[in-house]
Amino acid sequence: MGVGSYQRKEVSLLLNRLKELPRLLLFIAGPRQVGKTTIVRHALSEFRPDHYCFVPVDRPDEEQKSRYTITTSNSYDHSSDVRDIAWLIGKWKRARIAARQSEDGHILVFDEIQKLPDWSEAVKGLWDADRAEGLNLHVVLLGSSPLLMYKGMSESLAGRYELIRVTHWSFMEMHEAFDFDLDDYLYFGGYPGSAAFIRDEPRWRNYVTGSLIEPSIEKDIFEMTRVDKPALLKQLFYIGSAYSGQIVALDNVRGHLQDAGNTTTLAHYLEMLGNAGLLVGLQKYYKRQHIRSRASPPKFNVLNNALMTATSEYTKAEAKADRTYWGRVVESAVGQHLYNSGLPDCRLYYWRESSNEVDFVIERGNQITAIEVKSGAASGFVKGLDLFEKKHGNCKKLLVSDGGIPLVEFLSYPAEHWL
Repeated sequence: MGVGSYQRKEVSLLLNRLKELPRLLLFIAGPRQVGKTTIVRHALSEFRPDHYCFVPVDRPDEEQKSRYTITTSNSYDHSSDVRDIAWLIGKWKRARIAARQSEDGHILVFDEIQKLPDWSEAVKGLWDADRAEGLNLHVVLLGSSPLLMYKGMSESLAGRYELIRVTHWSFMEMHEAFDFDLDDYLYFGGYPGSAAFIRDEPRWRNYVTGSLIEPSIEKDIFEMTRVDKPALLKQLFYIGSAYSGQIVALDNVRGHLQDAGNTTTLAHYLEMLGNAGLLVGLQKYYKRQHIRSRASPPKFNVLNNALMTATSEYTKAEAKADRTYWGRVVESAVGQHLYNSGLPDCRLYYWRESSNEVDFVIERGNQITAIEVKSGAASGFVKGLDLFEKKHGNCKKLLVSDGGIPLVEFLSYPAEHWL
């Protein structure tokens, strides 16, 4: 089917919001190359071309211009004007005129809004003026995840926006859109743009590292936030990806890093990597004791398996042949699925006591599910799950394995289904 024609569930959600009267700014946010722009384009295709204006904040080069050829009208703005606050205000004023002249209102979309310095205060003033007038003008802002944490959205625009999160593609989405089987998904991950290259593994690897990983760090983190030691953050990403699926104390990680600084710096950089949709450090589960959780050694987990495998030295065949490594690939796939599909309601942890371990613990309110992952056949008895229940009270226990819940079945339902 391909990425251009496949519609993710966020299309329907956005379309429903755009058919209502405007109540809130609409933010479409998520990691690089997960289809945010495509989602908006699919939703806009349901409206007349004169009903909306799509404005890329990045100055479009020839490749970008070719991406926005679904209409011959001026609905997609390709101008090379200087991008600053005056430019933003000018675009907004023209959209206001269109909204006043139409009984159906108007839709204004800014793509990569975080690239515009001091955008949030300007948007706040313009939006408040529109609400005072009762103007039928929807405003949709697209951006990468770090802006949510570091660019003042929650402060300047508090109470004025609705966030539509776009996460990495799930197994079912990659299967339906690109006919991925389970092993394809486990090794090649969930980047739709890389799907065309999976039969040429060197090309696929170069695409993931050069077009996804490096820009995600260089543009979506370094350009958006202050990073005192950029080389250290990069090293942390590559080490964390190599150890995905493993619990590693940050003090131990420091020994593998140059100019490592203290563990507080590493924890902060790990949080940045998580906000960029790259790598998270899951904390140990302590019932209602989140301070103790934050002090625990993290369990690294990539948020897209391609980040783990493309930076390894394994081909797909070699990865499958190494049972220990493939076991971590499987476990990482389960972790990213729970994390990505559980946002923002479910919290994700691991648990370990002595030699007993539970791979993942998901929590929402009073609902708790403990999950153990086995890449091969396993019996229904897993000591860690039983000990966890004994210490933390009644909970749901799941074994993801050939002898329990098949991995294909587990990856076919979101995290909340397993609570």
